[in-house]
Amino acid sequence: MVNNSFNTLKDFRISDAKKGKFHSLPALEKKLGVSIARLPISIRIVLESVLRNCDGKKITEQHVRQLANWKPVDERVDEIPFVVARVVLQDFTGVPLLADLAAMRNVATKMGMNPKNIEPLVPVDLVVDHSVQIDHFREKNALDLNMKIEFTRNNERYQFMKWGMQAFDTFGVVPPGFGIVHQVNLEYLARGVHKLTDAKKGDIYYPDTLVGTDSHTTMINGIGVVGWCVGGIEAEAGMLGQPVYFLTPDVVGVNLTGQLREGLTATDLVLTITEMLRKEKVVGKFVEFFGEGTASLSLTDRATIANMAPEYGATMGFFPVDQATIDYFKGTGRSKAEINAFEAYFKAQKLFGIPQSGDIDYTHVVALDLGSIVPSLAGPKRPQDRIEIGNVKTNFAELFAKPAAEDGFNKKPEDLYAVFETSDGVKVRNGDILIAAITSCTNTSNPSVMLAAGLLAKKAVEAGLKVAPHIKTSLAPGSRVVTEYLKAAGLLPYLEKLGFGVMAYGCTTCIGNAGDLTPAMNEAISKNDIVASAVLSGNRNFEARIHPNIRSNFLASPPLVVAYAIAGSMTRDLMTEPVGQARAARTSIWATFGPPARKSAS
Repeated sequence: MVNNSFNTLKDFRISDAKKGKFHSLPALEKKLGVSIARLPISIRIVLESVLRNCDGKKITEQHVRQLANWKPVDERVDEIPFVVARVVLQDFTGVPLLADLAAMRNVATKMGMNPKNIEPLVPVDLVVDHSVQIDHFREKNALDLNMKIEFTRNNERYQFMKWGMQAFDTFGVVPPGFGIVHQVNLEYLARGVHKLTDAKKGDIYYPDTLVGTDSHTTMINGIGVVGWCVGGIEAEAGMLGQPVYFLTPDVVGVNLTGQLREGLTATDLVLTITEMLRKEKVVGKFVEFFGEGTASLSLTDRATIANMAPEYGATMGFFPVDQATIDYFKGTGRSKAEINAFEAYFKAQKLFGIPQSGDIDYTHVVALDLGSIVPSLAGPKRPQDRIEIGNVKTNFAELFAKPAAEDGFNKKPEDLYAVFETSDGVKVRNGDILIAAITSCTNTSNPSVMLAAGLLAKKAVEAGLKVAPHIKTSLAPGSRVVTEYLKAAGLLPYLEKLGFGVMAYGCTTCIGNAGDLTPAMNEAISKNDIVASAVLSGNRNFEARIHPNIRSNFLASPPLVVAYAIAGSMTRDLMTEPVGQARAARTSIWATFGPPARKSAS
């Protein structure tokens, strides 16, 4: 039975030969006499769900009217009952929800009911990506060895997941070794629009929306999908067709202008945005990107920015659907029928295209010129603490001596360059890099930075540069697609020669699954209170998160991970000092791209 309280169920044309039906927001605008067209696009997509699911019980006409009358600045006291199209889970948080479904089936059996009646009412996908650890590295068969250990450690859990996949029609499992939940979600699981076939009304289309149980579920916002992270109880409610309730949000608009300069990466951009939006205090708010600069960004750059919403504190970092979204769907294997329906639906809803300045009424607008972005890292303890690359060495030296109350390490300045030796003869200093990881969906979703890392590795290998053998290097791509295009470009062998072979498909280092250092290194760090470092292309760098004995952690783009691994220390200034010495030549990181102009982001 299709709800149609406001008489908004209308036809739209998908192709010359095909029509569909949808709950029309333009029709609702005429019905209520309000300016829905000036609402933020993210709010309009939520409004469509409220309208479509209005049944007079869980969701009433009053809910529809309240959200349709959203004001940019208002007291936020109303809760929105949001029914999502699907749910996505990662393995650690997904197993308890599967256990609940199994328990419900047991109860149904005891009550004499058919246990098959217990079934998620929306599609649920669980992606196994949080269980693999970098135990083996710099070995030819490291990927296979790490996966074998992963299966041994998680055998009982994996058997249970396999049962769940077979027992439930609407519960799917993406097995280990395929990729990170968010990139799999982006490349494969997201449908753009869903279709409900009603016996009387025909095919009714509605937009893809979701909740997930991983904080970086927001990566999907990069393709115009409204979704964010929730707790297990809320996810379970969504699985069972119940609304997810949240307070009507403020929506902060981010007007991106200009274009990124050559040699700058999405990582440099997202670290700048994280720093900026942290200062804007966007916690609990929707963030929506618009403007000419937004339109100039590739889809994968948008996904990188959306992924970091938890780091800048927003509920979402949303990008509207435009031609770049359609092109991404075409390039990732979606069917022609799906793409046609997706594009036609968003155009019929007047939701297609990147808004320009003045088109939308936002709670507040902040602006950023993409041309002002400079090469950056973030750290050593928080993702919002951005550092221009030319200031990393000085910053580390200052924090080394600062008290802990000022986020420092409370060490004597004269100890900064002290040399220690492990019991197996490895010399180590404060600031030395012991883990260098290209990891996490944040950056490995983005071909531009992954290919840049490969190009830098190629230049380095050709110059005879190497990474010190005691540095734990790893490459954990977000999906197998990354491996394929690195192979096709002929760049994977160069990454492998520097130690960045594919060692896992999973979150690994970013969630603390970096694996251990050698016992001798652990002993030296503990005995001498060494402030060692890690550099990773992830999104979380809190002290001791990457490894309990590594206190200084820096977020960086994949090419900078490679560069710092070669340099070996955070006390090296990559703007003025060579990355390394090879064949009597001084090799600079900028030999690959040319030196970027040093320009203040302010």
